[in-house]
Amino acid sequence: MIHVTKTYLPERESLQKYIDQIYASGWLTNNGALVQQLENELKEFLNVEYLILTVNGTCALQLAYKLLGLKGEIITTPFTFVATVSSLVWEGLDPVFADIDENTLNMDPANIGEKISDKTTAILPVHVFGNPCDVQTIQQIAGNHGLKVVYDAAHAFDVHLGSRNISEFGDIAAYSFHSTKIFHTIEGGAVVVRSKELYDKALLMRNFGIPGYDRITELGVNFKMNEFQAAMGLGVLHDYRQIAERRKQVSIHYTNAFISQKNLKLQHIPENVQHNYAYFPVIFSDETKLLLTKEKLNEQGIYPRRYFYPSLNELPYLKGKKQHTPVAESISRRILCLPLYYDLETAVQNKIVDIVNKYA
Repeated sequence: MIHVTKTYLPERESLQKYIDQIYASGWLTNNGALVQQLENELKEFLNVEYLILTVNGTCALQLAYKLLGLKGEIITTPFTFVATVSSLVWEGLDPVFADIDENTLNMDPANIGEKISDKTTAILPVHVFGNPCDVQTIQQIAGNHGLKVVYDAAHAFDVHLGSRNISEFGDIAAYSFHSTKIFHTIEGGAVVVRSKELYDKALLMRNFGIPGYDRITELGVNFKMNEFQAAMGLGVLHDYRQIAERRKQVSIHYTNAFISQKNLKLQHIPENVQHNYAYFPVIFSDETKLLLTKEKLNEQGIYPRRYFYPSLNELPYLKGKKQHTPVAESISRRILCLPLYYDLETAVQNKIVDIVNKYA
């Protein structure tokens, strides 16, 4: 079976040295040595000063909302994985949807202004499939209205806009390191913040507000990453460049195969973007062709995914609050992410290309 992605597992020998450290220390969680090592290596890798690991990416988003004291309405995109919106609702925040750009698939800044009200406290854009948002325009809008900006960077590990890492933009960037991601820690996530004050506060919030023995100074919960997650992260990070290069080659092969296909549309990635090739979405002319292509792929044991379907403004727990976002609704019905991972065989990829081209 060929799935939309495949988790990268480092060589056992590479991982074993970290596991041996865990057994030698007996320390499994509570900011152990491997968590600290991974945080430091990620800070260097991403060229950021303040990064805090979390147990998963959804908790990274929740921590970001709490750190900034967000309330009321948050403007976000309906075209993303459900965690972006469910984390808002879970925290008692109201998602307000701005429609997307049909080419980049990101939130269209032209649609943000009309969504701002006296209840709005932040903008929550997503770098969809690792494609950077229009960060300059979004920041200008936020600045004009006194709003915070939290970027959901779940797909955007190691993405650069010009010479700058994507985590440098906004008040906070939140990452997911789930096993489906190009860099993973089995489960995991991180927040990147801009100040020592927020960094220190985040360290407390992810550990019940406990700064040390017999003291509680901050409202907090348990968002901590454990040592086994960190061990996996260190192993994957060591191999990251070769993983990324192989995925790039797979993506280029797809692009060359579909670039002239009149019945398919590819996501537009600006020229000044250093992409990470985390996903390969194709957009069909209608849903019927998508469903037929998906069926034919499934018959061959190939399982692409309808990322992201349905459009999140249609979520059942937002009943009574439905907002119309025609572009996102249309794209969500017509988009399919094809299998993409580091060791996808060329013969299998060619079979996928042939089926997609035949039925698109």
